[in-house]
Amino acid sequence: MHKYRHFFTNYKFNIYINNKFIAKITYLCDIMEEQTRLNIEENIVKMLKTVFDPEIPVDVYNLGLIYNIDVQDSGHVRIDMTLTAPSCPASEFLMEDIRMKVESVEGVKSLDVQLVFEPEWDKDMMSDEAKLELGFL
Repeated sequence: MHKYRHFFTNYKFNIYINNKFIAKITYLCDIMEEQTRLNIEENIVKMLKTVFDPEIPVDVYNLGLIYNIDVQDSGHVRIDMTLTAPSCPASEFLMEDIRMKVESVEGVKSLDVQLVFEPEWDKDMMSDEAKLELGFL
């Protein structure tokens, strides 16, 4: 099993009040290697391609519903996504399926899925593969 590489760095701070030394703070910060971040993001995309809207035979990634995937050094992931329509009856199902699958990706320590409606989704956001599947090409 592939283990992702992280680098650790120490940050040291001296705290002064009115030019008087009060405390010294040292903490360890986890820095994720860029290749690790790319691998995690690639695996997230693979998982997103297994999440299907029950009414449309295309996955959420190729539908263009995923606007942003942000993998932070800490392993926290934020996904901004939208729906084909604001009143989509499958919204809770889709978001829960995304949560379960993305949280299973190695390297993901926590996940925040944000539902956004700017910009508004339209069929031009679909991949060519999705357009072909749905008969738009």
